[in-house]
Amino acid sequence: MRNIRSSIYIAAMAIGSVITATAQTADDIIQKHLTAIGGLDNWKKLTSVKMTGSINAGGIEIPVTMTTLQGKAQRAEYTVNGMTGYRIVTNTDGWDYNPMQGQQKPQAMTAEDVKQAQSDLDMQGPLVDYQAKGNKVAYLGKDEVEGTDCYKLKVAYPNGKEETYYIDASNYYHIRSVEKIQANGKEEEVTSNYGNYQKLPEGIVWPMSVDNGSGPIALKSVEVNKPVDESMFKPGIEIKK
Repeated sequence: MRNIRSSIYIAAMAIGSVITATAQTADDIIQKHLTAIGGLDNWKKLTSVKMTGSINAGGIEIPVTMTTLQGKAQRAEYTVNGMTGYRIVTNTDGWDYNPMQGQQKPQAMTAEDVKQAQSDLDMQGPLVDYQAKGNKVAYLGKDEVEGTDCYKLKVAYPNGKEETYYIDASNYYHIRSVEKIQANGKEEEVTSNYGNYQKLPEGIVWPMSVDNGSGPIALKSVEVNKPVDESMFKPGIEIKK
């Protein structure tokens, strides 16, 4: 009986150690990741971001501009054959305008689409102050991304969306995300790959290339903490170049 009790005790201690180690490992990975991309303090100073570049769609380069006011609003704009479309998301509303598809005016996004897009407004990323933002993070072990050893972190957002982060084990850069989204009433997975990290004057390190399967995006510039005219987040407003 004594040996049985000892075995149970040892097993319980081992399970407790695994749980503790897992929790510590997740936070340790997050801390090293944030240090690698410029440090928590620099990322917490992020209030606005303007990214300009182009997306390669079947060999055609489409100019794109995305402006985000941290935690408040985002406008993504693109131009094809002289026609400019955009997608706007705020804390409460959202609009899509695609004149290339014959739209005559912006169309309101559904409440569910607006809800799903809320995490896009967080340009600091879900791992910065994740607990304060209501995000839950779990360590899923290690995996490979095209031969690169990675740590896997599962992020659960307050809006119900889930995303798996792949952190390069050698430099702690975020190189892939697999995101579960709701589209047309169905759950879909979107995989995004990140690369060409460059350090900005503000001290943060930013991926200048992104590919989510819709065509690779190459960023030419990333402007941080510049003044933003909030009227751009209203539908029908043209942005002066």
